[in-house]
Amino acid sequence: MFQGLFGASLRSHMVSPERALAGRPERPFSLPARHRVFDTPLEGPFPDSSHVVYLGLGCFWGAEKELWQLPGVISTAVGYMGGYTPHPLYEEVCSGMTGHTEVVRVVYDPTVISDRDILVHFWESHDPTQGFRQGNDVGTQYRSAVYVTTTDQERLARETLMAFQRALEERGFGRITTQVAWAGSDHEDGVGDFYFAEDYHQQYLVKNPQGYCPVHSTGVACS
Repeated sequence: MFQGLFGASLRSHMVSPERALAGRPERPFSLPARHRVFDTPLEGPFPDSSHVVYLGLGCFWGAEKELWQLPGVISTAVGYMGGYTPHPLYEEVCSGMTGHTEVVRVVYDPTVISDRDILVHFWESHDPTQGFRQGNDVGTQYRSAVYVTTTDQERLARETLMAFQRALEERGFGRITTQVAWAGSDHEDGVGDFYFAEDYHQQYLVKNPQGYCPVHSTGVACS
């Protein structure tokens, strides 16, 4: 996740659909059947009562750990979303030529942790004012995003965004650049499918507990 790893190809602007990489019709790698923390099916199915949201808050290694530690979260997975290239590979996403951002798919029990609590944790766990970067990680794949799956999530995402914007301004921060949009393609404003990242990235900090991926919190509370 170091900037230098793909330094020459990191982009500071979004690629157009016409210039994006073509991708491929299906996933070109296999995934483990079980989640390394929860020992539940990585790809589901999950209980019908579960809620799902997709959150982009910079480097997905550390973001996933932040989220799997929350009470009520029953599954997490890292992947790519919000771009144009079907079934992208990590190196392609890092090139800036797919349009995707790194996200964590969060599956949770709403009777234990609410939609709002998930979103508050999201805002407080990164700096959503940095555009195409988080800390030293620079590129369009590190942009902040909330991809919702319900109307309640969308409403709460926008409400908490406005509340956090006010709190940030009181502390001297700039404007929030987070994209709030619908997951999938069924909604007219949908950003398209979630594409799983390679096995190497799933629950990365379980396999590599000393791995680099800091959380870039502002230290500002979202009330």
